[in-house]
Amino acid sequence: MNNVALAFLLTLFAGLSTGIGSIIAFFTKRTNEKFLSATLGFSAGVMIYVSFIEIFSKARDSLELAYGAQKGYWYTVIAFFAGIIIMGIIDKVIPEGDNPHEWRDIEEIEGVAKEENSNALKRMGLFSALAIAIHNFPEGLATFISTLQDPALGISIAIAIAIHNIPEGVAVSVPIYYATGSRKEAFLHSFLSGLSEPLGALVGYTVLINFINDAVFGIVFAAVAGIMVYISLDELLPTAEKYGEHHIAIYGLIGGMAVMALSLLLVA
Repeated sequence: MNNVALAFLLTLFAGLSTGIGSIIAFFTKRTNEKFLSATLGFSAGVMIYVSFIEIFSKARDSLELAYGAQKGYWYTVIAFFAGIIIMGIIDKVIPEGDNPHEWRDIEEIEGVAKEENSNALKRMGLFSALAIAIHNFPEGLATFISTLQDPALGISIAIAIAIHNIPEGVAVSVPIYYATGSRKEAFLHSFLSGLSEPLGALVGYTVLINFINDAVFGIVFAAVAGIMVYISLDELLPTAEKYGEHHIAIYGLIGGMAVMALSLLLVA
């Protein structure tokens, strides 16, 4: 299998993991908060480690080849923070109440469901689906570009993003299910919201394929590192802290870093 096909498959896997969250929501009456905390911390550890150790350094190497050592380093840093700013703007544009990254556990959503009418609940679920689609677009590009550069790296990132997407599936499916009484409709919206991830990969590939060189690759890769660091610090770690004990989140974080480091060493 060539790298392009693998990149699309991994991006599809990461995006459609929102459907896993939907299924979990239907059959789980109580959130296992310690497990959630550890897995979200683990995902953050993978993303932070790989962003700083692998992605940033590879982006710098490419930009230094294109522009020289000093300018290349400057452009890497600028592109890195540009990625952070892009995700910050996306989060700012989406209202907090409709933002699936402001995550709530199953019991909390069910409590809201009992208090609100079905139209308001359905609106909440559909807005969550739209918000997920917007957020997942750059994440799809991140997974795709990373896999093109290094398939082993892409697999690790896809798994980390998949873990991160599962609770988002809960945020979409629970309110729609309570509003409509239809598991099928709730699952469908949750499933479709994840399609923006492979769409991000497709658009990125279509737009960039004719322009890929050391400079373009370095800028995109540095921005990807920024996007992943933002996701980790703004979404994964705060959620891990909120729904679990502090040390469980930290142990998950360290575990994610360790597993990522070991996987990179084994394929080096």
